[in-house]
Amino acid sequence: MNRPLPRLSVALLLAAALLAAATACTDREAQRQAQAAAQAQAREQAAAQLQRDYDAAVAANNWELARVHGAALLAQYPGTPAAAAVEPALAEVAARAEAVRERRRLAALWDYARVAAGKGEQRSAAILSMAPVDTGGAGPAAVQLVLRDHPQWKRSAYLVLQGGDFDCYGGCKVKVRFDDAAPKAMSAWRPRTDEAIALFIEDHRGLWRQLRKAGRVEIEFPVKAGGARAAAFEAGGLDGGQMPGWD
Repeated sequence: MNRPLPRLSVALLLAAALLAAATACTDREAQRQAQAAAQAQAREQAAAQLQRDYDAAVAANNWELARVHGAALLAQYPGTPAAAAVEPALAEVAARAEAVRERRRLAALWDYARVAAGKGEQRSAAILSMAPVDTGGAGPAAVQLVLRDHPQWKRSAYLVLQGGDFDCYGGCKVKVRFDDAAPKAMSAWRPRTDEAIALFIEDHRGLWRQLRKAGRVEIEFPVKAGGARAAAFEAGGLDGGQMPGWD
């Protein structure tokens, strides 16, 4: 038969149990705090690494990469010292990145070609109109603007249609507008040939000079279908280095 424990023994056991429970709670809290501190430190270290990547991209003028690192830093590690350091300049970095992207887009609109011609080489730069134009053919189609340097025919600038025809066989005037400037009349002519539906602009030098400064050019020309049509080109990405001697 078991004897009941003395009251003192019961009290001691109860105190020991309470002490053990309190110690366990204290240990768990300390463990939780240590874990939280470690996570916070790891978070700040990761944020600091992204800031270093961001700073390196900015120093290299790689605005697109800098925007990626900066946006990731603010999204993943808000409230960190690294995020606070990067945030004030991120809007400007994003604007510069967008400008780089836009320059690349404009440059890609131009198509450059180099082909053997006679005893030399023909170079050309060509761009398609921003929107299709109804010139009296089977339906609206892009108009092409070409700048050409030929060893025999020399330099020229002309428009090419995919359908319809220009009404300019005896010579005519086209209206050329650069950006928001007033339209300028320029002499043009349509050669009597079936090789291409082309309209040559006589002042190719003046056209080139303005193209090198303008972001957009619109050319209005007469067509056989009646009246005039206008083709607009985003010309701001023209690379002068592709046409040596034109500048």
